Amino acid sequence: MVEVYHPPTRRPQRRRSPLFYGCAALFLLAWLPFMMCACTLLFYAVVPTPPTNVIIMGLDSRPGEGSFTRTDSLVLLGVKGVRVAALSIPRDVFINVPNYGSQRVNTVNVLGETDEATTGPDLLKESLELSFDIQVDRYVRLNFAAFEALVDALGGIQVDVPYAITDYQYPTSDGGTIEVYFEPGVQTMNGERALQYARTRHADDDYRRAERQQLVISALVRKLINPFVWPAALHAITSNMETDLTIIDMARIAPPLLVSGGNFEALIINRDYVLPGQNGVVPDYEKLSTWIQDHMR
Repeated sequence: MVEVYHPPTRRPQRRRSPLFYGCAALFLLAWLPFMMCACTLLFYAVVPTPPTNVIIMGLDSRPGEGSFTRTDSLVLLGVKGVRVAALSIPRDVFINVPNYGSQRVNTVNVLGETDEATTGPDLLKESLELSFDIQVDRYVRLNFAAFEALVDALGGIQVDVPYAITDYQYPTSDGGTIEVYFEPGVQTMNGERALQYARTRHADDDYRRAERQQLVISALVRKLINPFVWPAALHAITSNMETDLTIIDMARIAPPLLVSGGNFEALIINRDYVLPGQNGVVPDYEKLSTWIQDHMR
């Protein structure tokens, strides 16, 4: 008896529904920041972070002014190995500026932007290097809108306010003033309140103001160490921030910041390192330079 061969029939492939692909895409997008974080830490393990100093420039800009304005806050971020330090520079400190002599540090950005031979960030980096014999490798320049948007994108920041503050003349964007008040204790601040807390100074002085800025920066870093907030944070500041940090720079700096958990070394130029001046404060360059180099390099 002859058996007739019947080829095996192929079972029809089960088509994946659009819902499956949608869920898979959402899963990958949700875990993308985590994978980026893991890759960053792996990169750090293979190529340790070289000493890097980044000057963060907060612009006192009004609508339409762009970058042609003074800096309202300056923080020098130093990364060396797993050590992270943040130096707040009071805005009334005089420093040596190439081709301009002794100038207030908060005016250097304007001088650089109006000089065809340089830019605000480049002139500021050169001035800090000349004054304090410290190398400044990169810069980040952002305005108030970027700061507020960043804090709001993170869902606010938690700050432990050490004492009550009342500022009866807090400046507004339209040139007026308002009264702001902060009660002591732990509180969650949105972008507007965080900016007010970092900027207010009429209740005390620039040295206390620098301390408040350090508290705000630490609170920001504690939020930013979560890789799942990175996409929202980047989207919030893209249109109001500029930097010369490369992707490789960011990959090298991120791990120490992640490891620090926001608990970095907070440095403030206080009265121990400056001399009184007629229209501002003049650094004790020799004493201050040694102190900065010990902590930033």
